[in-house]
Amino acid sequence: MTKLQAKNIVKHFDHNGTSVLALDGINLDVQEGDFVCIVGPSGCGKSTFLNILAGLEKPDDGEILLNGKPISMPGPDRTMVFQEGALFPWLNVIDNVEFGLKIAGIPKDERRQISQRYLDMMQLTKFADSYIYQLSTGMKQRVAIARAIALDPEILLMDEPFAALDSQTRDLLLVELQLIWERTKKTILFVTHNIAESVVLGNRVEIFKHRPSKIKKEIIIDYRRPRLAEDENLRKYQHEIIQELKSEIIEQKKAGD
Repeated sequence: MTKLQAKNIVKHFDHNGTSVLALDGINLDVQEGDFVCIVGPSGCGKSTFLNILAGLEKPDDGEILLNGKPISMPGPDRTMVFQEGALFPWLNVIDNVEFGLKIAGIPKDERRQISQRYLDMMQLTKFADSYIYQLSTGMKQRVAIARAIALDPEILLMDEPFAALDSQTRDLLLVELQLIWERTKKTILFVTHNIAESVVLGNRVEIFKHRPSKIKKEIIIDYRRPRLAEDENLRKYQHEIIQELKSEIIEQKKAGD
């Protein structure tokens, strides 16, 4: 069943008084329970597209449909996880996870039960009473993911959430995120610069062209899970994506970006 549709999404932005076309008609259908990764050259509009899906930005043309209905504003049906976790330093871990539930009016006992479940899923139970400054970068991202999933959104949007992590922590979280996806059956859209990351996580990888962006090609990753970054059998998918991106990176250099 089609969960999310992007229809002919067009977006301009202003650069020193000049209108620049960032997205030039993005069309994408996402099925319920899908895990879609988006890759492309730096500055091609991947994050802009994700922000439009979240309702944080409006397209100049086109529409976003969720369950067949147009959306244009943020809503609890879509939750975003950013590169920086955007956590509240004055709250401890469990209160950060509970924050959205509290705003939604969930009773205290119920939201505590929900939060505990996702803290356990993210292996954070021992740190429930810790404050954000006491956590490593990887643990902060675990908290951010737990907070996002605790809200039980229909769509989970992730904008390079592992970019700032060391390789060992990232590889561990790649496995954990796959396990969470399999348990929760969430529909996930994941933006990344890391090709290996996209192949490990995605059922599908959407390759964006250099600006103005369109989807150049879709790569289907038909391989067992959980996947490991060091699995040599994933190299063929990585190579295919790299080949598609080569011309886009060359074009980007010619444009002086």
